[in-house]
Amino acid sequence: MKHVRIYGTLGPACADRETLGEMFRAGMDGLRLNLSHSGLEASAGLIEAFRGAAADCGKRPELLIDMQGPELRVGTLGAPIPLGVGEALAPEAIPFPKEVREALAGAAPGQELLLDDGKLLLALERSEAGARLRVLRGGLLESRKSVALPGCEIRTPAVTEGDRAQLRRARDFGVTAVMQPFVRGPEDLRELRRALAEAGCPELRILAKIENRAGLERLAELIPCCDEIVIARGDLGNAMELWELPAAQKRIAAACRAAGRDFMVVTQMLDSMTHRPVPTRAEVCDVFNAVLDGAASVMVTGETAAGEYPVQVIRYLANTAREAETYLEREALTRPDIIEN
Repeated sequence: MKHVRIYGTLGPACADRETLGEMFRAGMDGLRLNLSHSGLEASAGLIEAFRGAAADCGKRPELLIDMQGPELRVGTLGAPIPLGVGEALAPEAIPFPKEVREALAGAAPGQELLLDDGKLLLALERSEAGARLRVLRGGLLESRKSVALPGCEIRTPAVTEGDRAQLRRARDFGVTAVMQPFVRGPEDLRELRRALAEAGCPELRILAKIENRAGLERLAELIPCCDEIVIARGDLGNAMELWELPAAQKRIAAACRAAGRDFMVVTQMLDSMTHRPVPTRAEVCDVFNAVLDGAASVMVTGETAAGEYPVQVIRYLANTAREAETYLEREALTRPDIIEN
């Protein structure tokens, strides 16, 4: 069977060559750079450390760039905003992008807003005094965190001008693949293919992130248009009741297996390790089962970008994936149907 690829995410927590080298030695195959937080030029130092660490370990790593695309994010904050449950604030208190402000202006009371992959939940209220956002699930809101309005369709371009500028530098920085967020249909991927050709890097692999209902419903059309499907469980979990998410993941995995298309599983794989050196049993089982379902790759995000234990995260991710591969190989002789079940 194919070796399951192990990816981390580049960020301040793994910014030095020594830490990155330890991550490679622990089993990492490549890293993701989230362009919603930092561009290629601004990340030149990180990428240089990444390349140096890979050379030290004799690795030829993958560098994946996660495009901004149609994803909506909060702007830059002067300082994180604490949001307490029950608190009400004016919509202007949070620097939402123009598309969100316009959507809120026409939205009915009760419209929900999910921030930071659903960790924070607000609801729109209206009165004679004006619109307010009531905090239903609180926490600390930081800069550039995601915004989603469930049930509210907001049309944004698949490839932004900022994305196009990054693609023109992709080859210079050794980028090997592009992750396209919030894919809504094959036209989004065709637009990205054109943008890659115009930028002079048509050879880059395209990873289509399924993180909304539109992408889920048109999955069969998306599979032939990309090189790998990404089951991006953060915003996909915002687009439905959370208990519906496991079935959606299984459905995507089964469709990819049937079509012979690689797929990746990502988001909160080892989330507790952001602040703990050991994962939960549930997280380890989640990684193991993703490999059993046929995942070609698994990825962690904030766990290595901003967490306290990036090396340990990769060690647990890689070792769990290897254990799942061993299990599949051992069981294949007696239970050839195990992946399908």
